[in-house]
Amino acid sequence: MSVVVDTGLTSRAVIGRFYRRLEEYAQTAWWTRLAMHFTSNQESETYKWLGMVPQVREWIGGRQVKPLRSKGVTIVNKTWESTIRVDADEQRRDKTGQIMVRVNEMARRVATHPNKLLTTLILNGETTACYDGQYFFDTDHSEGDSGTQDNDINYDAATPSAPTDTEMYEAIVKGLGQIMSFQDDQGEPMNETAREFLVMVPMSFLSSTLVALAGKTVDATSNPLAGGEPFKVNWVANPRLTWTDKFAIFRADGSTRPFIFQEELPVQIQVLAEGSELEVNENQHQYGVKAIHEAGYGFWQDACLVTFN
Repeated sequence: MSVVVDTGLTSRAVIGRFYRRLEEYAQTAWWTRLAMHFTSNQESETYKWLGMVPQVREWIGGRQVKPLRSKGVTIVNKTWESTIRVDADEQRRDKTGQIMVRVNEMARRVATHPNKLLTTLILNGETTACYDGQYFFDTDHSEGDSGTQDNDINYDAATPSAPTDTEMYEAIVKGLGQIMSFQDDQGEPMNETAREFLVMVPMSFLSSTLVALAGKTVDATSNPLAGGEPFKVNWVANPRLTWTDKFAIFRADGSTRPFIFQEELPVQIQVLAEGSELEVNENQHQYGVKAIHEAGYGFWQDACLVTFN
């Protein structure tokens, strides 16, 4: 008497693989280094605490309390989904891993979706206001005693769309210095403890960025950015960026971050598989993901846009 063993791919195996891959891809997604992650329990959240914390002062008289802003940044959650269908018999017969390839790809797209949301914010940063009422990337931010501050700077290059290795290096250094110079509303340094940064470039700047940040020398001179001391400068070549003459630098080690990622419902996978009406009537299995989240601007002081002239 022979025993028939069903070695087909079960929906439980598919779900398990999806969540493993989702975790793996999420660990390498660059958005986690640039966004403050907050949970949400309603349609939208308003962040009134964005702004400066009072400087430590000698206690003379009573406390000087700084209230929250009367207005804040409001982020409205959105619902997102991605769905695939596979033939039930094909799933049962799947011996080459083709279905798992699709599942892995769905996990990658879900895990990197915040990258897309943040890229949109970055691209719109010169025309969209943040918490202080100015554009996120702007030349005239000002709060209290900070004076006028600029996180939308320029650097001269012979060919703005194709900076040399040296021009890229010097532009990055200028951007780092700009971020570290920002002051709060009491004229105190905002980023004096900054040691880790992320440089984000369009694909056309990939070569010059590699030399500027990884080469032992730049223009026959020792490259201090390549050694990780005193600053650790990582880079991302973002294929979603449409820029041809600019790049951005972000502080990546502060308790504040340039962006907010707000999550009401973490990624869930929803399945119609073995024994479902879909399988009985159409011989199909369906795997869908659902998530409710959105992204918005955080602290402009943790970011600087550099445009080549």
